[in-house]
Amino acid sequence: MYSKYEEQVGSRFHIYNSLFLNLPFQNISRTGTLLPLLLRECESGFERGASAIEIIETFFRDYAPNTSKQEQFDMLFNFIQYVERQVALFDSIEDSAFEQVHDLAGKGTVPALLLRTEFEKKAEELKARLDEFSLRLVLTAHPTQFYPGYVLGILTDLEKSIRENDLAQINLLLSQLGKSAFINQAKPSPYDEAVSLCWFLENVFYTSIPETIESLVKGLKMNLHEWKNNRLVVIGFWPGGDRDGNPFVTADITLKVAAKLKDSILKCYYRDLRLLRRRLTFHGVSKIITEIEQKIYSLVFSKEKNYASPDELVAELNEARTILVRDHGGLFLELLDSFILKVKLFGFHFASLDIRQDSRKHDAVWDSILKTLSEKNLSLSPEKYAALSAHDKIEYLLNLNVDLSAHVFEDSLVNETIQSILAIATIQKENGLLGSHRYVISNCQSPLHIIEVFTLARLLIGKDDHLELDVVPLFETIGDLAHAPSIMEELYSISVYRKHLVSRKDHQSIMLGFSDGTKDGGYLRANWSIFRAKESLTFTSRKFGLKALFFDGRGGPPARGGGNTHDFYASLGETIEHEEVQITIQGQTISSNFGRPASSKYNLEQLLSSGLEGTVFKRTENQLTEKNKQLLDTLADEGYKAYLGLKNDPKFVPYLEKVTPLLTFGDTNIGSRPVKRSGGEGLKFEDLRAIPFVGSWAMMKQNIPGFYGVGTALNKLCQQGHEEELKALYQNSLFFRTLLGNSMMSLTKTYYKATTYLGKDPEFGDFWKKMYDEYVLSKEMVLKISGLSELMGNNPMIGESVRLRERIVLPLIAIQQYALMHIRYLSDENKIYEQRLRKLIIRCMFGIINAARNSA
Repeated sequence: MYSKYEEQVGSRFHIYNSLFLNLPFQNISRTGTLLPLLLRECESGFERGASAIEIIETFFRDYAPNTSKQEQFDMLFNFIQYVERQVALFDSIEDSAFEQVHDLAGKGTVPALLLRTEFEKKAEELKARLDEFSLRLVLTAHPTQFYPGYVLGILTDLEKSIRENDLAQINLLLSQLGKSAFINQAKPSPYDEAVSLCWFLENVFYTSIPETIESLVKGLKMNLHEWKNNRLVVIGFWPGGDRDGNPFVTADITLKVAAKLKDSILKCYYRDLRLLRRRLTFHGVSKIITEIEQKIYSLVFSKEKNYASPDELVAELNEARTILVRDHGGLFLELLDSFILKVKLFGFHFASLDIRQDSRKHDAVWDSILKTLSEKNLSLSPEKYAALSAHDKIEYLLNLNVDLSAHVFEDSLVNETIQSILAIATIQKENGLLGSHRYVISNCQSPLHIIEVFTLARLLIGKDDHLELDVVPLFETIGDLAHAPSIMEELYSISVYRKHLVSRKDHQSIMLGFSDGTKDGGYLRANWSIFRAKESLTFTSRKFGLKALFFDGRGGPPARGGGNTHDFYASLGETIEHEEVQITIQGQTISSNFGRPASSKYNLEQLLSSGLEGTVFKRTENQLTEKNKQLLDTLADEGYKAYLGLKNDPKFVPYLEKVTPLLTFGDTNIGSRPVKRSGGEGLKFEDLRAIPFVGSWAMMKQNIPGFYGVGTALNKLCQQGHEEELKALYQNSLFFRTLLGNSMMSLTKTYYKATTYLGKDPEFGDFWKKMYDEYVLSKEMVLKISGLSELMGNNPMIGESVRLRERIVLPLIAIQQYALMHIRYLSDENKIYEQRLRKLIIRCMFGIINAARNSA
């Protein structure tokens, strides 16, 4: 695959990249000619330990002498724009070669799954598993996607033209890229973010999800019309529903986004119906299809209530199907069945809109509600309520009987929270019950936090003690993960809540956050704490006759739970509940893994297979023994100690604040959320959001959250005589192999030579050396334990992709470091250039992040 990748991607990039030089733009020939010289200067300069300032000044002295400061800035911005478009071109070339460089019938694909099923005679077991399993992909609005929507459209067309080798069209589209802005002029609203993600729903998931199901049905020789599990792949949606730390998400926005989702799916149906009508031109069938098309048209454009639910639409389609089979020999039946499947999958909701809010907000809401009600003698005062024990607070809330919507509250947070919950009922009425049925509680630290939301929802939208809502606690920090089993055990013991779970099919969704866990406890401790928490939560839930449905909050990079995630799910044993795989998909990961039909179908198959194979084939080789787990307990403890040693260093936060581009993340106009949760002055570690935290380390090419502590932990265990155990564990455990493999990806994207100058820094020299030493040790130890000769040696295609991408953006890394250094030591001479330097930092972000595809 390595040589094929070089042939299909590397070589073609160099060929098409040359087309940039011929574009009819001012100075583009000069920019394109000088950029390779800057790249060469960066490579040789960083190799010999030069700083970015020395590299940039040397470049101007040798290749652009006698240029003014203004001309130098202009040239640097031209380089940035050029590299941004090189990255976009590389993305399109790599996407166009997807089928050539990936084995579409290899490990983790549906063809491989079906082949093994046939070989081991497990068809009935697979069918049974397909009836109950569900994969939920939750698209989030987290700001790691730097391409505006129209640029995504250009890239889609460019990929198509590259596939067809249409040089004339490629040239035109490169010209369009050259003239199109790559950045948003203003911050997007939550609704804008939702509209951007609807592009992927309409253009990718609408076709790739049903196609994946159809390939399973065909391979198992089943009848598509008899397919029962319409939850096999579910799309969740956070833009417009995720309020945590985002004051711009309101109930009105939530309703507007839900309406947009319904509008999007109905327009997809309308387009399909027009195509169906061209084929189903037969007596009896044509009339029904035409009437359905007209009804959907009216529903979209006139908002006429032609269908109360998707079931009515399916019933009419089935009527047409009956006639088609009975009177016309089932001609084009596969087209009709495919469309019926889409309606069953997507209903009138397209994606299920989750609501999310921080538990501390709910605490404040109840304090304000009780204050207002107590003034009317309808409840305890906030002071008396606060004096109650946690158990008594729960009992009090559950016994509260008051119509909250009948009271006027002065507190805007209370009113907004009430309206947000009422919006859930409105969405369920308009889009169906699946349109919105989950409320996620961030920073959940007690059963009371869950009961606060449960009670609010019961009082506002409950009907006869029945509530169409899943209350989902989110456990994120290392401490919260450790306490999660006892919290859930106490919750399950509450009879009213346990009765509610009966109506939810005895299922309890539990979200576990990788991003904040890694920020809090480091890479090893976070991943292993989540594994252990899942085991304990599974045991606790089963003890109460319940199934835990684990919802993983994963970001793009390994530092936020990303990387080869499907291997993690494939590695889980019987001690962890796995009826569903639920996972957040964010920013770049949406566009890189699910941005095109081919890549979307491939990655859907990988995730589906990871959730199906373990049960169907009972893989015992992936089961961790108790001895293995004890070894990993020790490894995680040592990694945690090492990470705490860095995190608690007094230079940690000042380094982030003064040396990295952290504080400029809020100026990028890529997302609606603020960079930190608290609006107060000063930078506090606990208020930092995971995305800018991880992204800042990625910009510096230091990637601390993705590896720090790994080398120290492995080395400590080797010194204690566990080297052979670790090597055997790597060979025999998919979980451990994936854990180290994803850390290798972070190490591969690390380039400390870009910041060698910091080793001599009077303020941060020792701190930089501490990080660098751990990088060297981690690289040495993962190679030692894995037996590989180079990082990513067992995945050369990804390794080569990373290396090519990192080389393309090396000039941007130098330019950003150049600007960061000047900002930190801003001389009187350079003060007039401060805004331009800050703009350089921000503009370099786009290319660096986009090139990495999963760095934030």
